[in-house]
Amino acid sequence: MTRVRFSKPRPDLDVAPGANLMRALQEADIPVASSCGGDGVCAKCRLRILEGAENLSPESELERDLRERHGLEEDERISCQAQVLGDIRIDASYW
Repeated sequence: MTRVRFSKPRPDLDVAPGANLMRALQEADIPVASSCGGDGVCAKCRLRILEGAENLSPESELERDLRERHGLEEDERISCQAQVLGDIRIDASYW
C-alpha cells in the first residue's frame, strides 16, 4: 500500500499502488472539485503536491495541455490524471 498524507488535519489514506488519485480520494469520502467527472477537461481537481511528486505517474500529454491552458503551478497535478505510485503529501485550497 502507498500512503496519501494531507497538509491539514485529516487521517492518512492508504491506497493501492497505481490507484487513480481522484478516485481514491472520492472513495474515501474526501471531496475533490470537478465539473467533468474525471474526464480530464476542467482541471478543477488540481491538487498541490507538497511531498512525493516523484511518486506520481508522469504527466500525460492531456495533463500537460491542461496545465498550460489553466496556468497550473509547478507543484500542482490534475488528480483525475495521476496515479499514486508511492507515498505523497497533498493539499487543496478548498479543504
